[in-house]
Amino acid sequence: MFAVIVNTVAIILGCSVGLMLRKGLPKRLTDSVMEALGVCTVAIGVEGIIHEEHVLVMIVAMVLGVLFGAAFRLDDRVYAGSEKLLSRFAGEGEGAKIAKAFVTSCLIMNVGAMVIVGSLQAGLAEDYTMLYTKSLLDFCSGIMMTAAMGVGVFGSAAFTLIFQGAIVLMAVWLAPFLSDAVIAEMSTTGCLLILMIGFNMLNLTKFKLIDYLPALLFAPILMMIVERLGF
Repeated sequence: MFAVIVNTVAIILGCSVGLMLRKGLPKRLTDSVMEALGVCTVAIGVEGIIHEEHVLVMIVAMVLGVLFGAAFRLDDRVYAGSEKLLSRFAGEGEGAKIAKAFVTSCLIMNVGAMVIVGSLQAGLAEDYTMLYTKSLLDFCSGIMMTAAMGVGVFGSAAFTLIFQGAIVLMAVWLAPFLSDAVIAEMSTTGCLLILMIGFNMLNLTKFKLIDYLPALLFAPILMMIVERLGF
């Protein structure tokens, strides 16, 4: 768990630096940082999905995911709840912005093979190399995202601690189910979501991203079925 704590602290430090930079930047420069971050996010998403080897699995996972999410109106409910809760402390209209920054940063920092493989290595072999590398990347990402999106990015530190910590602690139980193909499918599906985030950040689209999040659960399940059937 030590490496997960290091990763969490790195995000907090990065966000703190980013928040100080944000306070000193005029809105024109903040918007420019957001555009640059959006372009980089699109690049990350494209780089990840070009490695997709089971595109039909990804398509079915995305369709099932958004059907589930839209049916239960996950995006609307999360943002409405966040606005109601956070507006008391952050002001009218700020709750949704904080929630958006939180969701966006959590996906960018915690979707990908590095998170899963690194956490499994830490839990099974006490090999923390990959998580230490991720900590440095997240420190830099925290600076840029907080400078562009604000205080909501701090929440990704708590999510990282819980999500990666759970994988580390449950590594022995999870490892038999997470084959290389399953991890790859989770990663590429996540990168597709990251690509959608990039489009939203550039104001090219208005995807309701939370409605698509269940795809990250359907992708590994479908891949396990495909492996079991021998396809």
